[in-house]
Amino acid sequence: MRVQIWVVALVLSLGAVSSQALNLVPQQITVSGNSVTLMVPEGMQVQFMATASGARFPALGPDNEMIIGSNGSTVFRLSPPYNNATTLVQIGSRSHSVAYRDNKLFIADTAGLYEAPYNGLSSNLEAGDLVKIADLPVGGHSSRTVVAATDGTLYLSIGISGNCSNQYLDNSYLFDSRRGGVFRIDESGLTPELVPFASGLRNPIGIAVHPTTGDLWATNAGSDNLGYQEPKEIFARLSQDSWHGMPWFQYINGSFQDGQCIDTATAPRSASEARAPAATFLARSTPMGIAFVTDNRLSDDFNGNALVSVHGSWATDPTNGGGPETRRPPKIAMVNFSGYQAVSVEDVVTGFQRGDGSRFARPSGAIIGADGQFYFTSDGGEVQGLFRLVQLVAVGNGTITPVLNLLLDG
Repeated sequence: MRVQIWVVALVLSLGAVSSQALNLVPQQITVSGNSVTLMVPEGMQVQFMATASGARFPALGPDNEMIIGSNGSTVFRLSPPYNNATTLVQIGSRSHSVAYRDNKLFIADTAGLYEAPYNGLSSNLEAGDLVKIADLPVGGHSSRTVVAATDGTLYLSIGISGNCSNQYLDNSYLFDSRRGGVFRIDESGLTPELVPFASGLRNPIGIAVHPTTGDLWATNAGSDNLGYQEPKEIFARLSQDSWHGMPWFQYINGSFQDGQCIDTATAPRSASEARAPAATFLARSTPMGIAFVTDNRLSDDFNGNALVSVHGSWATDPTNGGGPETRRPPKIAMVNFSGYQAVSVEDVVTGFQRGDGSRFARPSGAIIGADGQFYFTSDGGEVQGLFRLVQLVAVGNGTITPVLNLLLDG
């Protein structure tokens, strides 16, 4: 019999949640000969866990295993302590995201949502085990994100195909143009049905359910037609029938304005109906994966907030020479909450992009592991795979991480 024990050392001196900004200090990290100096919260460390090519969005399985989609055909699986990625299944297309619920694994690729029976680490999957349960519009923005809510509901996000496409997630549009928001998967009938949930989101790659409130939140990338500074990327609370304006209206300087992206006369709803974002990120930064922190195992500084993987931009700033060093850098950011309301954004880990524009890694997915620590994936740069951010605890003249992952066989 195998017994898995998670031993957590608590840091008793942290006290209440601080309203002060995190103090970031340098940390050098080297992976496979690639080195960079990151800026990390004081008393914490970024660790590289496992190589996984093109790693995108992760989910936890029934045995606390981590299952990770990719920007290729591979779905990876990592047993605790998450230091070795193996291939769970190859699906033959872009396996961006996964979700687990009730002995089933769901995989969202560009063209459809698939499910397969899954019972944890004892399960071995073949491509033939996957059954497509819903077709999806294809073309353009290709990431499809599926999540399982605390009540079991499945949600799936999809961006519009282009920069300013006249597409709207509503049944009044043709199937291939039902894009730009989040579907709820209605499983009450003989076959699952895509039901529009939230609309007016240009490319909501990241969606996550708050584990306490059940609210659905999204990161969203705005259009590129207004230059390098506007519109800001957003962090938004979604609800049934919420409308977020894009691509017709962009949120600029505290209000929704004509985004100069598509004729506002064609907008399915008015700017006055659009819901303002709860928080914003710099334009062209591409916030992606979201992980809510709901206890103090990582740190009291993070408890109650959301950690977000920021992918960085492909575009360069023409006003500053347009070189690769002017791209928005990848990073880990934190959306600070007051109660259950998002109030501000601050940097948590920076330095993934060097001064010459070269990139050590590009954070994409985000998750809290079974050990309470923060894990993020990288799908680009020199190092691709799984990282984690952990709190360090001083012991004698050295330091150890607070989580000891012990796998005992007996």
